[in-house]
Amino acid sequence: MVSIKDVAKKAQVSTATVSHVINETRFVAEETKQKVYLAMKDLNYQPNGIARSLRSRKSNTIGLLVPLVAEDTSNFFFMSIANGIEKVLKENGYNLILSNSNEDERTEKNQIRVFNTQLIDGLVMAPVNGEDSAYKKELTGDYPVVYIDRHPSGIEGDMVLVDNLRGAYEAVSALLNKGYEKIGFITGTLGITTSDERLNGYKQALEEKGVPIRGEFIKEGPATFEQGYQLAKELHEAEVSALFVANNVMTMGAVSYLNEHHVKIPEEIGIIGYDDYDWMKITSPPLSVVRQPAFEIGKVAVEQLLKRIDGSQEKYTEVMLDSELVQRGSF
Repeated sequence: MVSIKDVAKKAQVSTATVSHVINETRFVAEETKQKVYLAMKDLNYQPNGIARSLRSRKSNTIGLLVPLVAEDTSNFFFMSIANGIEKVLKENGYNLILSNSNEDERTEKNQIRVFNTQLIDGLVMAPVNGEDSAYKKELTGDYPVVYIDRHPSGIEGDMVLVDNLRGAYEAVSALLNKGYEKIGFITGTLGITTSDERLNGYKQALEEKGVPIRGEFIKEGPATFEQGYQLAKELHEAEVSALFVANNVMTMGAVSYLNEHHVKIPEEIGIIGYDDYDWMKITSPPLSVVRQPAFEIGKVAVEQLLKRIDGSQEKYTEVMLDSELVQRGSF
């Protein structure tokens, strides 16, 4: 294995000089730097990142903790966020470590404990349960945190969120303006801030139009394809005129039910889904959706995190990004 001594010998400098070049701990003349870099390249020498981190207390590594669930298309949403984060990090010489809480609070706590031992410079996280800040005591690491997607209660910190209430309100208002009044609402488990906000947007749109809120038209269940299918079946049998499905995986289930049972869209029923993926553009008719700015969430979040890492002491910020109603042919 090539050592720092081998590099020093080939560059004809001291090991201390090589160390200063690698760790940027002291001024070294440019000509000498180039000799060291060339020797490292010729010998294929890779500096020990952990050792460098321990000396500098900086790893140039950011953690990302999100709730990915097997066979859940919301994974695409969080992967788009990760792409936004990684783009900014590459431009600033940072690396990204992705960790999965699997939408489980115990797993989330364990992953935070792991991050506390890994000398990360900062953490971006989407909390498993936005209403429950029980994991707060786990965040004992000496690094800043930016929260995304879900609003953790009882915690002060930088946050980058999407206006879910407004997104749902605009979708349901669009259905009402087209003459649909018996609008069914399908949601994943309530108690997570994103789900609660979308339900509130649905209710607000109905109230403003003077349309009664009917509890039997509000269907909640685990955010799975199967539940989306089953709840769409129940609402279709209840003779709703339109569906608003408040997450992407349940949208897939609902569309699958309507297609299997030859329910004509939008003649017999209107539908608006959540999030925008390629498959939604090739359904017949193409599906109207509420599109979230996933890439932008990641970009804005990590830009704020890097400011904190660089020592920013400004007040905590809450950035609220807008969603967009994409109207196609499904209502």
